[in-house]
Amino acid sequence: MIDGLLILLFFQFLGEVLIRLTGIPLPASVVGMVLLLLALLLNAPFSQRVAPAAGALIKHISLLIFPLGVGIVLQWHRYEDYALALGVAVVLGTLLPIVAIPVVEWLRRGRAE
Repeated sequence: MIDGLLILLFFQFLGEVLIRLTGIPLPASVVGMVLLLLALLLNAPFSQRVAPAAGALIKHISLLIFPLGVGIVLQWHRYEDYALALGVAVVLGTLLPIVAIPVVEWLRRGRAE
């Protein structure tokens, strides 16, 4: 699992390097995830080693998101002008996957048969 975590960190590092070199206005972690996705789509040889590390991180995702929530609560005075936009983003960001995932699964099942 350690090697999987190192691979994930390596792709985050690659995202950071790419952002610094190009000046693209995106978070380095997002660019790193896109690079990882491209590598996995191209059947990279390390794909089986990443799965346990990613699974362990996903299992504890609430611990990773908790500091964000605390930060928003403590710095609410900075965000209160955007409360409506934040609320809409949170609600749509929750409802969209709840609707989209069953649709994608239904389409996958229909294609497999």
